[in-house]
Amino acid sequence: MSKTALQAALEQLDEFLPCSTPQAWLDWALQNQALLLIDHANCEKKAASNAMTLMYRHVGHTNLLTKMSQLAREELLHFEQVVTLMAERNISYERISASRYAAGLRELMRTDHHGGLVDGLLVGAIVEARSCERFARLAPLLDDELARFYRSLLRSEARHFQDYLGLAEEVNAGHRNQPSVAERLAGFMAVERQLIESPDTEFRFHSGVPA
Repeated sequence: MSKTALQAALEQLDEFLPCSTPQAWLDWALQNQALLLIDHANCEKKAASNAMTLMYRHVGHTNLLTKMSQLAREELLHFEQVVTLMAERNISYERISASRYAAGLRELMRTDHHGGLVDGLLVGAIVEARSCERFARLAPLLDDELARFYRSLLRSEARHFQDYLGLAEEVNAGHRNQPSVAERLAGFMAVERQLIESPDTEFRFHSGVPA
C-alpha cells in the first residue's frame, strides 16, 4: 500500500473511530513487540471464530453467510502469516490473557435475537476498524518486514469493518421499532474511547495506555 493509500485509509478510520491510538500505546507496543505479535495472532483467530459463530447462528441471512465465510478465510490466512513471522523471529506462541477491549464492548450488546445480531455486527466493525487503525499507526515505526506486513493487511481489514457496518444496516433495515445503527454506534463509541484512552496494566493489541 502506497503512502497516499495509507493516508487515505487513516483518514477514513479517523472519521469512524472516536479517537486515535494514543502515542503512549504506540511507545508501549515498540517495547513489547513479541507480545504484540502473540496477541495479534490471537486477534486473528478470534476474528475468524466470531465470523464462524455468526454464520452458525444466523443462517437465514445469505449476504451475511457469504461475507463472513470470506472474512473467516482471510483472518485464518492472516493468523498463519503472523505465526510464520513469529517462528522466523524465534518468538514462542504462548497463552496470554485476553484484553478487556472486546468484552468491554460486548457489555453493551442487547440479548434479543435481532438486537444481539445488529450489536454483534457493530462490535465486529469497531474491532476491525481499531485493528486497522493500529496497523496503520504502527507501520511507519516498525522494521521493514513487519511494516510491509502490516501495510498489506490494511486493505482487507478496512473492507472487513465496512462489511460489518453494511450488514448491520442491512439487518436493521425495515425494523422501525428498533434504534438506528447510528444510535447504537454512539453508545459503543463512547465505551470504545474510554477503553482506548484509559490505563491498562498489561499490554495487548487492543489495550489502553500503560498504567
